[in-house]
Amino acid sequence: MLTGSKRSEVLPFQAMEVLNAANKLEQSGEHVLHMEVGQPGAPIPDSVLRVAHEHLSSGRLGYTEAQGIPKLKQSISRYYQRNFGLEVPVERIFATTGSSAGFNLAFLAGFDPGDRIAITSPGYPAYRNIIEVLGLECVEIEVGPETRWSLTPELLEKAHREKPLKGVLVASPANPTGTMMSPQALKELVVACDVLDLWFISDEIYHGLAYDMEEETALRFTDKAIIVNSFSKYYCMTGWRIGWMVLPEVLVRPVERIAQSLYISPPELAQVTAAAAFDASEDYERIKAGYAANREILLEHLPQLGFDVLPVDGAFYVYAGVTKLTNDSMEFCQRMLAEIHIAATPGADFDLTRGHQFIRFSFAGQEDVVKLAVDRLKHWLK
Repeated sequence: MLTGSKRSEVLPFQAMEVLNAANKLEQSGEHVLHMEVGQPGAPIPDSVLRVAHEHLSSGRLGYTEAQGIPKLKQSISRYYQRNFGLEVPVERIFATTGSSAGFNLAFLAGFDPGDRIAITSPGYPAYRNIIEVLGLECVEIEVGPETRWSLTPELLEKAHREKPLKGVLVASPANPTGTMMSPQALKELVVACDVLDLWFISDEIYHGLAYDMEEETALRFTDKAIIVNSFSKYYCMTGWRIGWMVLPEVLVRPVERIAQSLYISPPELAQVTAAAAFDASEDYERIKAGYAANREILLEHLPQLGFDVLPVDGAFYVYAGVTKLTNDSMEFCQRMLAEIHIAATPGADFDLTRGHQFIRFSFAGQEDVVKLAVDRLKHWLK
């Protein structure tokens, strides 16, 4: 009997499972507060949307270069000059069908089956799933409060000594924790990877969403890093499926060859629209101010309700300990959705050993949603 492949036997993405359950509840007529997925509640600014309408009215959408249209690549290059003072050649910039395609391309171009890639735990579950589906080995390194929930050179070197790694994937700001590495800490980790001859993959998709810390790109410290970024988070373009990579020169042509066969090219309309997003910084900063207000509400009220809150340096998540409230965050999230219609993601999505102690709340939505969630939690937990 024909069956699915062994590589397809990855764990489900719990944030999407919760979203499915929440949507069914909404379809039955209930008012659900969505705090489960990392999706901006704001639409893209009108000035950006107008560019999309104008391009769509041309009547033709087609294939583009696999690397992306020149206008988009030039806009991304200017972004690095403006934000970081770095000169990034357009030849090293590669447009992708969302950051997800960027990770696929990075793993396929830089690694062979069986190679070991380190990630942090807690961490974004799709990292683990993509790595395993592609026949690579995912090495999860536990991080905690002693390192501000970030990977250190010492932890990386220890894992490499136990059994050699081929690469490491790090996000700053991170999902689910929202914590960030200082520029110095990022530099030290990048240098350690260069010394150990490991690929350093830097997930920078939450860049632009930093609150109390300075954000930095790994490009500052090496030209060997693989940078993955996206228009989904800061630029509110989740459904447009558009992102980018900055590649070491040695990987540009390999990524191009693979992308030509896997994706042909990113969507033309999304590329044109994304290029325009860089010109709407005032609008995006207003949206970010909304996240900052939501963050303050949760940081004030969640500890009063019994949640232990990690530092929230960036992104738009609160990763909250729930041991004062429950020993099973999965069951807690299920009851919270069923009884007070708040959708949040259980920590098992992000940490296979300690996840039962945590919940991730997304505050990417509107302020009234966050305020109402706090009110519902107060009455439910009293």
